[in-house]
Amino acid sequence: MLAYERFGAGEPLVLVHGISHRRQAWYPVAERLAEQREVILFDLPGHGESPELVTDGRSVKDVLQDELIALFAELDLDSPHIAGNSLGGRIALEAAADGLVSSATGLSPAGFWKGDLDFLYIRAHFAALQTSARMAMPAAPTLARSAFARKVLLGSLMTHGDRVDAEHFLGDLHCMVAARPALRRIIREGVPFDSDIAADIPVTIAWGTKDRVLMPYQGRRARKQMPEAEHVWLDGSGHVPMSDDVDGVVDVLLRGSSHGLRATVADVA
Repeated sequence: MLAYERFGAGEPLVLVHGISHRRQAWYPVAERLAEQREVILFDLPGHGESPELVTDGRSVKDVLQDELIALFAELDLDSPHIAGNSLGGRIALEAAADGLVSSATGLSPAGFWKGDLDFLYIRAHFAALQTSARMAMPAAPTLARSAFARKVLLGSLMTHGDRVDAEHFLGDLHCMVAARPALRRIIREGVPFDSDIAADIPVTIAWGTKDRVLMPYQGRRARKQMPEAEHVWLDGSGHVPMSDDVDGVVDVLLRGSSHGLRATVADVA
């Protein structure tokens, strides 16, 4: 069984973290969301406190879908709202395509890169993050006490890494290193998102204008590929925007899980 937390009141909203992260990624926004939603956080297989990712010859996509369905059944969730970041955003969109949810919101969802060369950059980025995390481990307790060090080490993921407290930073660092086997398996099967989502399932896609992992042009590609979705820019936010823009992310998630945003947001120049 996947590790999870469940709290708050209102319509259920399942939040899915990104690759090599953990459910605590949502902590900066979770309490605010819980004032209006029943919030469900969980660790993906091979991440955080969940069991390792075991495929047994199946595709990663099928395994993650089955795990999500099993979680919904365990928690007695019938078509909840779902939102995710990065890989979690891709999982949210796939859940919508499979008709498992009432709405889907993706924060910089994976799957909108241009081609193989573009995907190579993404793979290299995560390889560099893994190397940096492993190298930082011996000095991690000291580094964690420095807001400047946290900002630098988290700089490719968020613009305000200094807002992540020392304990959370250490937990994230340990999780990133421990998630290496799952990351390698998931990355190995990375393919563009090309599933169709029924028109009666509202979809929202938000992108940080300073995303350095899945570059903002991918947000523009998502807009062209999914013109029926609502598209939002999170000004000044990085790839993991929950600490960068608490108010903006809370607004997007609440409105996205209220059957879609209705505001028109211009493209980034």
